[in-house]
Amino acid sequence: MTEAPADHTKAEWRRRYRSHRLKHLPAAEPGLQQAALGLAAHLDGEQRLGIYWPLAGEADLRPLAEHPSLQQRLALPRIAEGQLRYRPWQLGDDLSPDDTRIPSPTQGPDLEARALGLLLAPALAFDAAGIRLGYGGGWFDRLRCDPHWGSIPALAVLPAACLVSALPRDAWDVPFPGWLDERGIHWLQAVESSASSSRH
Repeated sequence: MTEAPADHTKAEWRRRYRSHRLKHLPAAEPGLQQAALGLAAHLDGEQRLGIYWPLAGEADLRPLAEHPSLQQRLALPRIAEGQLRYRPWQLGDDLSPDDTRIPSPTQGPDLEARALGLLLAPALAFDAAGIRLGYGGGWFDRLRCDPHWGSIPALAVLPAACLVSALPRDAWDVPFPGWLDERGIHWLQAVESSASSSRH
């Protein structure tokens, strides 16, 4: 992990890691996609995997929708009326911009937390305490403050080159229990799962 200067603010880290992540993503993306396929084993019954619509510089996990183990088992976030919620998604579904102008499923229903087995969130950087550096919108922090959503395991997604020892932390930051990079799935602590064989 990279040592993080204590005097760097989140804004400074965002500026630095936008370009840093973009530099390392092409080499890391195939491994990130392969590692994400292993998450199908973390889903029980009809649970879905929450992914995201990629922005520039973010790993594209949409090809997971073509894999038999995850067909009709994915969900995408939709931000509306100040809330992030997930809706079912598969290739070919109608999409429209949400309140942040990111494509998201046009048709509902909004899913309850128990319908998802695991959430994936893109990250600019991630530290040893589980702090994820995003774009500053706070959507995932607010979602995961809800006990129902906070109980769903969540992984930050980023190239291994974007791991750092420590990031600036605000009172509202909700730590993630692990991350996914091109080397695999990593939990900071043991997470109950039927897929213990896929842990790294």
